[in-house]
Amino acid sequence: MAKELHITLLRSLIASKPNQRKTANALGLTKLHKTVIKKDTETIRGMINVISHLVEVTEK
Repeated sequence: MAKELHITLLRSLIASKPNQRKTANALGLTKLHKTVIKKDTETIRGMINVISHLVEVTEK
């Protein structure tokens, strides 16, 4: 597994479910095209799975 994940919010959270909004905010994704860098852990991977249709993930 990669050591870092670069997570970018590509789609709006307006029409998403409340748990998806909370997950995005917990990851630090508040605006479109914002990128955050997180360590590659199982917890982060699970959060990404919840909002996988809204984000783009690159491993570095």
